[in-house]
Amino acid sequence: MTTSIHHIAIAVHDMDEALTFYRDALGLELTERREVPEEGVEIAFLPAGEGEIELLQPLGEEGGVASFLKKRGEGMHHICLKVGDIESAMKQLRESGARLLSKEPRVDVHGTRYIFVHPRSTHGVLLELYEVAE
Repeated sequence: MTTSIHHIAIAVHDMDEALTFYRDALGLELTERREVPEEGVEIAFLPAGEGEIELLQPLGEEGGVASFLKKRGEGMHHICLKVGDIESAMKQLRESGARLLSKEPRVDVHGTRYIFVHPRSTHGVLLELYEVAE
């Protein structure tokens, strides 16, 4: 089902401060930075090897990332894996008893279809699946 890690997401309180480390200190290139109002976050992508680091900053006091930061503080939020066919991946996961966080895949501004798998199904890690055409 999976081909490789697409990205590792890190929840942060302050995007600019986080970029001072990931972009400036580590030397990773910032390739995308934008707000995603439907998810309640600002995101930044920095390629690292064959995958990427995604920084997540909440846009307000509500939402999943804001709640995560209140409970746990800054740190790894989720791991995203590439899949070739999200529908068959969802079917396989449901058949194995995994809990998906939505019935249908969501679609981002680039047209990428994605879905999240509940941490109770993945031994404590929020897992995201991205459909990436081969």
